[in-house]
Amino acid sequence: RFYDKKIVFTNGCFDILHRGHVEYLTKARDLGNVLVLGLNTDASVKRQNKSPNRPINNQETRALIVAALECVDYVVLFDEDTPLELIKLVQPDVLAKGADYKPEEIVGYDIVKERGGQTVTIDLTEGFSTTGLIEKLKK
Repeated sequence: RFYDKKIVFTNGCFDILHRGHVEYLTKARDLGNVLVLGLNTDASVKRQNKSPNRPINNQETRALIVAALECVDYVVLFDEDTPLELIKLVQPDVLAKGADYKPEEIVGYDIVKERGGQTVTIDLTEGFSTTGLIEKLKK
């Protein structure tokens, strides 16, 4: 625990910030006292093969934007394919990820469970996604 605070960890690319991201991050923050956001570096986003043009915004821009949100306490860039090493370092009490994942499939689930913490999935806001937003802009 960070000064007896309940630490929540989540991660992602957060490329073009939209309502879905803000609602997700707010719900994640509500699970504890401190929200640590692991942000994929540009190189790790490219390795995810989302699209050859992704990320749209570079890592410095994405970090600045999510750090400006009141619900986000800390932003940490990670260059690996998964945030496993960062989760080991942070030792969160709560691991949060979108409900498009099953808790047991979430990277770091075992680490958090072993410490007596919990892994929580958060329903995503329907109709909002970066990929959908990009497609809408193309039209």
